[in-house]
Amino acid sequence: MPLPLTVRRQSLVAGLLALLLFCAGAQGLAPIGFDSRFVLFAQEMLRHGPTVFPTTYGQPYADYTALSTLFIWLLSLPMGAVDSLGAWLPSAFAGAVIVTLMYRLLAPFSLRWAWASIVMLVLTATFVSEVRAVSQDLMLAAVAFAVFYLGYAHDHHGAGRRWPLLFALLLLGFGIRGPIGLVVPTGMLCSYYLLAGQWRRMLVFGVLASVLLALCVGLLLWLAKASGGQAFLDDVIRMQFMGRMDGSEGASSALFYFSSSLGNYALAYPLALLVLIAAGLAQARLQGPALRLVVYCAAAGLLVMLGLSIPLAKKARYVLPMLPMAAIIAAYPFQVAQGRLFAWLRGLIQALWLVLPGVLMIALLVAHRRYAGQLGSISVPVAVLAALQLLAVSRLCWPRRRAEVLAGCAVLAVWLVYVAVFEPVQRRLYDTRAFTQAVMAQVAQQPAPLVLHRLGQDAKAIKFMVNVDHDLQPLFTETPAQLQALQRPAWVIMTRQDFQALQGSAPGALEPRLGGRFDNDDYVLLRRAP
Repeated sequence: MPLPLTVRRQSLVAGLLALLLFCAGAQGLAPIGFDSRFVLFAQEMLRHGPTVFPTTYGQPYADYTALSTLFIWLLSLPMGAVDSLGAWLPSAFAGAVIVTLMYRLLAPFSLRWAWASIVMLVLTATFVSEVRAVSQDLMLAAVAFAVFYLGYAHDHHGAGRRWPLLFALLLLGFGIRGPIGLVVPTGMLCSYYLLAGQWRRMLVFGVLASVLLALCVGLLLWLAKASGGQAFLDDVIRMQFMGRMDGSEGASSALFYFSSSLGNYALAYPLALLVLIAAGLAQARLQGPALRLVVYCAAAGLLVMLGLSIPLAKKARYVLPMLPMAAIIAAYPFQVAQGRLFAWLRGLIQALWLVLPGVLMIALLVAHRRYAGQLGSISVPVAVLAALQLLAVSRLCWPRRRAEVLAGCAVLAVWLVYVAVFEPVQRRLYDTRAFTQAVMAQVAQQPAPLVLHRLGQDAKAIKFMVNVDHDLQPLFTETPAQLQALQRPAWVIMTRQDFQALQGSAPGALEPRLGGRFDNDDYVLLRRAP
């Protein structure tokens, strides 16, 4: 049966409201952390035009294709500069797509299940941080969930087959995240076909997706060689393929995702585990398409976690594609009308929503006593949290719309603390713009080559370069001998700790021209005169 027009309209409204929430206060913020790399990619693309691979220091960068940078570039063209809102908007849009499709997937069962799943999604810690950042993994999560939705909607919501759209999404996933961006959505849809008993469809889709993967990999490697020669091709193979598999980019235990997700993906992931246990115990009494959808989601989410556990390189954000599935499962008690276990779980979830504003308020007050200088004034957030807590408690006397009000208070509380308190503190601690601009002002007064000592060409140096509004080719040194051998005059940036370690040498005898905080560390600027 096709989706009613009202459900489609409501899903679009839900997606639009989510997009506004995700973008709240996002304009005009200085890039920090991991965002710096992608903002620098987009800045260089604005200066020199689109390329197949993003560039740093005018050279192609091997770890990513340029598709996600192209999104930021297109959004930045009207302003002529890269802004934090334009940088975050692709991730925010991906989050809004997940919200829209989640509503369309679950509303035919019940509106309570649909909105409860969305609440679980937007309360999840990793989702909140990634949707307000440049996040290729969140974009991949949207692609993967869309692929799963299209497969399920064809069988249960009367949607068309849409094979061209499915393969277009796979191409989009590859463009965003490389090979893993095609493998993850393919595996999620194949898991659905397998459990639904559609063996022939699973085999056809799997084979076609494998052929598409081989063609995409071949094209990627050809473009890599055309962009930077054999050396760059070797870097692409190392960074996008072998480096993630062999652990050279960092290794974690095989159970990393299953254990770390208890915190990184709370509340959705731990509650989803409890719901699955309850569903297993009550399976004899539960029947129908809603429970089967839970099973399909559990299989798809498990496949993501198992599959991404094979590479030795692991980061919490890599398994974002499983989050929509965990949110749907965690909210399943709001779909089940019978069963003591599910009634207990509904009570537990609503109790968590009830106390969340108060817990955050107490945490802020405790943190302010210890870190008053970093937090600044918190009177407004605390007052709003107190009002939300009072509103939530008041619903205990009025059961009508109780769950909805508790959920709304919890969502507003979490996002208020993150946007109004956590983000500003994080940006003050890890700011790189103020020191960079002060350095460039000094360099402009007495032009000379700029040397970045032990900053790391792909690490701290990126965070410096992102705040420079023109092309710059700095010099890099790692040892005191390299620093001593530099031609003069030259400007040198290093940490204060490295400067103190140079005492007794010629560079250590220089008087710092400038000192300041850069990425939560003390840095100095030196000038080596002719």
